[in-house]
Amino acid sequence: MPSDNPTPRALDGVLVLDLSRILAGPTATQLLGDLGATVIKIENPSTGGDDTRSWGPPYVQTIDGKSDLSAYFLSANRNKFSVSADLSTREGQDLVKQIASQAQIVIENYKPGGLKKYGLDYASLSALNPDLVYCSISGFGQTGPNRDQPGYDLMAQGFGGIMSITGDPEGAPMKVGVGIADVMCGMYATIGMLAALRHAEATGEGQQIDLSLVDSQMAWLINEGTNYLTSGSPPKRRGNGHPNIAPYNVFETSDGHVILAVGNDTQFQSFCTAFDRNDLKHDPKFETNPLRLQNRAALETAITETLCARSTGEVISILKSRGVPCGPIHTIDQALSSPQAIARESVVNVPSSTATSGSVNVLGNPLKFSKTPVQYAKSPPRFGEDSKDILALLSQHKSQHRSRKGEN
Repeated sequence: MPSDNPTPRALDGVLVLDLSRILAGPTATQLLGDLGATVIKIENPSTGGDDTRSWGPPYVQTIDGKSDLSAYFLSANRNKFSVSADLSTREGQDLVKQIASQAQIVIENYKPGGLKKYGLDYASLSALNPDLVYCSISGFGQTGPNRDQPGYDLMAQGFGGIMSITGDPEGAPMKVGVGIADVMCGMYATIGMLAALRHAEATGEGQQIDLSLVDSQMAWLINEGTNYLTSGSPPKRRGNGHPNIAPYNVFETSDGHVILAVGNDTQFQSFCTAFDRNDLKHDPKFETNPLRLQNRAALETAITETLCARSTGEVISILKSRGVPCGPIHTIDQALSSPQAIARESVVNVPSSTATSGSVNVLGNPLKFSKTPVQYAKSPPRFGEDSKDILALLSQHKSQHRSRKGEN
């Protein structure tokens, strides 16, 4: 059901049928909901809904004392309506088809071909709605030798190469601290769906989008991927170091650590001047970035000797005054409570009629629009809480459609 908010939203009038669960698909549909789309999330009653509802603690404390709002679920499910439907039943299939016939976008993350037996695959639903944008997310995609293998974020990070360059050089391969393969796949899905939606609106022609966790993870290997393609040498783990820039790392101070991110020769000269390190400034081994990379170990040893004698705050103050990129390493609580985070609304409080506190805190959308602002119209829903309202709305639309056609 659309929001009553009179402020225009970029995707007002767009109906999204969400058959996805866990993180990649829900991330994409949450973004669409933030932009004003009406998102109907279908959840299976036999499993208690989206798997992540039980991925806790922590949970939001609810009035009924039976919370299914895990913090994990909160991260990707605001601005959605939850409808209970069992796709293995005729009733559930008919409901989904009814929604799909009115929707502009459908997104699903079943195994390739998994929805065909229910008549909910792209071919079946596009026959009902030819301009439908249908996005399919899977571990490895709809084609290829690994097509039928399941896919999870950790597996995608391992298969796609990112773990081989993450972590301490002497340690084990390490995943990124959050489900970044899922999240980035969700972002690619959002871009793809919006592009296909524009095409459908211009031509009346829908299409299927085939997207995989592994494909998207390989795509954001960015410079490390092209480093390999250019040199033929597989990149190695460097901890916090950069493969193409030096000094660019985390350095120890007298009371913690500081990030130093020198991006060019001028900034390096400024760093040396700031700490009276003329020996480094005029050393031919460090004159250019390629030379600094070649002599990285000696350079970083010298920098550590300089910075470990000063506090983190002192180092940052000195370097900022010289225009040298640097910064602290915040814990999550420090990051989300910083003045910058507050000014940019990085945390948003959304009213919730089911939470004992009357609201829930979620991470804010980073997009800032001057004309069509992001909406936080609906807190993450309880399982199936909108089933009756959505069914009534669909019935109303169906009756109006029949009336316009002159049917009884």
